[in-house]
Amino acid sequence: MKKGLHPESYRLVVFKDTSNESMFLTRSAAPSKEKIMWEDGKEYPVIKVEISNTSHPFYTGRSMFVDTAGRIEKFRKRYEKKA
Repeated sequence: MKKGLHPESYRLVVFKDTSNESMFLTRSAAPSKEKIMWEDGKEYPVIKVEISNTSHPFYTGRSMFVDTAGRIEKFRKRYEKKA
């Protein structure tokens, strides 16, 4: 393996799913300015994600519609038939 390829700054980070407020603690090198109090009473950096394994349709087995920033409305507005 090449030296210096992987980051050295791995630390414990909380990932928070914004769609259902579930959280999990894991190691990551991703930067974060926010912190959150975890179940063990310690404070950890938090990274917010839109979809995780607790909300993704593949893992939940149910279909879920995710519309970020009104993309469907933009599409319909752009291609609607002019009367």
